Amino acid sequence: MRCLGALSRALLHMFPRKRPAGAEVEEGVPREAVVPKKLKVECEVAADGNHRPPHGMACDSNGSNGADIDEDLHSRQLAVYGRETMRRLFASSVLISGLNGLGAEIAKNLALAAVKSITLHDEGTVGLWDLSSNFFFSEEDIGKNRAVACIKKMQELNNAVMISTLTGELTKEHLSDFQAVVFTDISLDKAVEFDDYCHNQHPPISFIKSEVGGLFGSVFCDFGPEFTVIDVDGEEPHTGIIASISNDNPALVFGIDDERFEFQDGDLVVFSEVQGMTELNDGKPRKIKNARAQSLILEEDTSHFGVYKKGGMVTQVKQPKVLQFKPLRDALRDPGEFLLSDFSKFDRPPLLHLAFQALDKFKHELGRFPIAGSEEDVRRLIAFAISINESLGDGKLEEINQKLLCHFANGSRAVLNPMAALFGGIVGQEVVKACTGKFHPLFQFFYFDSVESLPVEPLEPDDVKSLNCRYDAQISVFGSKLQKKLEEAKVFLVGSGALGCEFLKNLALMGVSCSRKGKLTITDDDVIEKSNLSRQFLFHDWNIGQAKSTVAASAAHSINPSLHIEALQNRACPETENIFDDAFWESLNIVINALDNVTARLYIDGRCLYFQKPLLESGTLGAKCNTQVVIPHLTENYGASRDPPEKQAPMCTVHSFPHNIDHCLTWARSEFEGLLEKTPSEVNTFLSNPSEYTSALKNAGDAQARDLLERVLECLDMEWFEDYFANRVKQLTFTFPEDSATSTGAPFWSAPKRFPHPLQFSTSDPGHLNFVIAASLLRAQTFGMSIPDWIRCPLKLADAINKVSVPDFQSKKGVKIVTDEKATSLSAASIDDAVVISELITKLEGCAKKLPAGFRMYPIQFEKDDDTNYHMDLIAGLANMRARNYGIGEVDKLNAKIKVGRIIPAIATSTAMATGLVCLELYKVLDGGHKLEDYRNTFANLALPLFSMAEPVAPKLNKHQDMSWTIWDRWIIKGDLTLRELLQWLKNKGINAYSISYGSSLLYNSMLPRHRDRMDKKVVDVARDVARVEVPPYRRHLDIVAACENDEGADVDIPLISIYFR
Repeated sequence: MRCLGALSRALLHMFPRKRPAGAEVEEGVPREAVVPKKLKVECEVAADGNHRPPHGMACDSNGSNGADIDEDLHSRQLAVYGRETMRRLFASSVLISGLNGLGAEIAKNLALAAVKSITLHDEGTVGLWDLSSNFFFSEEDIGKNRAVACIKKMQELNNAVMISTLTGELTKEHLSDFQAVVFTDISLDKAVEFDDYCHNQHPPISFIKSEVGGLFGSVFCDFGPEFTVIDVDGEEPHTGIIASISNDNPALVFGIDDERFEFQDGDLVVFSEVQGMTELNDGKPRKIKNARAQSLILEEDTSHFGVYKKGGMVTQVKQPKVLQFKPLRDALRDPGEFLLSDFSKFDRPPLLHLAFQALDKFKHELGRFPIAGSEEDVRRLIAFAISINESLGDGKLEEINQKLLCHFANGSRAVLNPMAALFGGIVGQEVVKACTGKFHPLFQFFYFDSVESLPVEPLEPDDVKSLNCRYDAQISVFGSKLQKKLEEAKVFLVGSGALGCEFLKNLALMGVSCSRKGKLTITDDDVIEKSNLSRQFLFHDWNIGQAKSTVAASAAHSINPSLHIEALQNRACPETENIFDDAFWESLNIVINALDNVTARLYIDGRCLYFQKPLLESGTLGAKCNTQVVIPHLTENYGASRDPPEKQAPMCTVHSFPHNIDHCLTWARSEFEGLLEKTPSEVNTFLSNPSEYTSALKNAGDAQARDLLERVLECLDMEWFEDYFANRVKQLTFTFPEDSATSTGAPFWSAPKRFPHPLQFSTSDPGHLNFVIAASLLRAQTFGMSIPDWIRCPLKLADAINKVSVPDFQSKKGVKIVTDEKATSLSAASIDDAVVISELITKLEGCAKKLPAGFRMYPIQFEKDDDTNYHMDLIAGLANMRARNYGIGEVDKLNAKIKVGRIIPAIATSTAMATGLVCLELYKVLDGGHKLEDYRNTFANLALPLFSMAEPVAPKLNKHQDMSWTIWDRWIIKGDLTLRELLQWLKNKGINAYSISYGSSLLYNSMLPRHRDRMDKKVVDVARDVARVEVPPYRRHLDIVAACENDEGADVDIPLISIYFR
């Protein structure tokens, strides 16, 4: 067989199978090939502390940044920021002053983001109160300088970030070395002084002041007199396909029926590919108004333009935005609009603006924080607040909520871990904005509180007394009773990825499951990969390949040695219910999800619903995050509301009529799987037993069998480039010429269809060459060929390709191409299928005779996260060559990997924020007794920034006669009932059951006479006989679903019924 030669012969199979005379075929059983890895040079951290390239960037011999970003490591972050923003981050130096829990969280997020350098400043020493908020500290660090105590563990987060410390008094001159400075523990007077200095520098130094005290927090940002936001939201520019444009003033633009416009009034757009009205193709941004789903108005006179014919794209032009920040000195008296997080607290920010100034005054006058439980200190702080308010003149508040100020004063000294995590995420993102111009900054004050997290029962002074333990800060806010509940909690944490790492750190610092009575069970069946290290901070490069849950649990235990934790490597799913059995679920106090897919979330939600367990749910997507609280009988469950299903392109569109790069990528991914994994596996199946294989396909005799044989033959004797990008296109345009019409007389090639053009291969085109390299290497790998060194030499490669002779392609008449958008298969049936199958089998058997004895192919499984295996090179090449066929814009390999690999954009900041918000809800759940209005679900987008908090939705209430129930209810029957007894039990409730099922098996239906014979059998026996399953020994009951109606014949949707027969 010709295709079993060296790589030069593999190249021939990218083209039609015609070779120069004299070419030889190597015989013998091929060995499994190893595709040569791409060379990669990584920079090491300079031991002497000198400048080095940022994490993930390669360097040349002179130490300059000659190579690109390490996409294996930073792929998830690149999906959020893009390369240019990452490069700006890599060049940024940041100062963080104040290494309390908040400072530590900010520093962690910036180290993971891979800024160039972080300088830690703190003049204080580690105290017992720090141990409940700063995960870098241990009891051995007490008495050490806080900055110095942090540096070793912080450096381990990212060895390529230069981290240094300052332990003396900070001066204005120190600030000039940084692009951004952050203060978490600074007096207001000193903050004003430093901010004035930063504001007046050229260029300005971005200044951020943030603090948390108890359940209250604040952020202030000043990025200078004129700060340019390059990208206000981070979203891709919207595009639309044009159906028509009028010759009017102003012009009316219509889009196609199947796709919505996503533009907004006032957007600037550019037009391209418009036929007829070509004046719009000049690249000039134009303003639109009255933007609707299918139309918009163009603010331009097109009455003298050419008449629109067809085609055209309209694309949003994103504009930079210039913000003028006020210095802190001015903003204190005139803060402008506050960024709201909770619309039920619209009057809260002005009061907290006053409260934090009063706290600063208190500390200045008394040299300390208010003491928790001290009524005298509360009165003093309120007096300071009233005094400051009176000095505001017309801007003063009419009323001061003294109860809120009491809570504020009592918790003001405590830095709680959830608050530090929340604000660490927010402030970390603001630093990224300051250094890069990516996303809209917080402008300028943000205040937040979570007083609803306080215990339901009022706290007495004795409740908040210090116990001289690591949780004293938390006890000062919540009291010792709630602290005990936290320590004795039995928690199930599902997942130990990015969210899981953050949760573990939070729970360890909070003391959750840190007593003998408590237990934290964590499970995750995944192992650590390189791409995890940019967010999952409990892991390090030496952990790659190890079990996530085990490593994460060990790291959490080192944060708090009292943590009682068990790590499992099992996926929580129906197949592991013998591990996570009834006794396990019944023992839990709460479940926390840290999952990355909806299917797993729905399963855990179903378990929590069944066993009546609270569930804390969260998720992130780039700079966005959401959290949801699920409380038995109080809120709806997670599965009660769902996002609409993702829109899928019709098969015929992907296969023959793509009109965007996503269609090309979907096709490329499918072809990769078919050519390199599925079909080689099918070849091996054939070679294992040729007679049985061909007999089965002859018996099938349909279009699918015919297609399968064709694919197998193609795999053994395949030409790629010409077939994909020239011959298929020629056949398509032969079958449907450019002037074709539909059955209704409309042009066949009307929007969104794009008329394709075949490609002419050229060795001078880098895209063509790169495709051939990747395709040849991977095809050679499936055949077990050895790989010659000259593959990387463009001249030798081009020379080998130029020896390939390409015959002309002849289009065929009568070829059927599927155009029905509802079709689920691309196989077109034919009356000659059986004849064609017979011919194909003959050819296949002929191919098999030419193969060496024992020959087998080596299927390739797609792996997106290995940047050296050529998988993404091939997929990007396939997609881009197809895009050229159809005149679609191409995609780089990174964005191809993000889309094809379904990589979820992820950054550490939004993850930290989400877990902080969830842990604020955890206090409420474990305290118990909170009302619905105390809980909060949150959606946040750090890019805008936007915070939207609201109380959860109550579950739907069902009623029948004097009964009522929700989805949380389950009817329990104790006793080994017969089917007749079960029906009577329901009858006694005024409900008539006409159908009873167990899983997918029907146990009883009133319309089936033979089911009456089952009436006196035990329900469990009927289930065993019909469903052919035994109830596992660890389960004491059987769950059945009954379809019922009332006496009037109306359906009644009743709860699940559990029969406890053991």
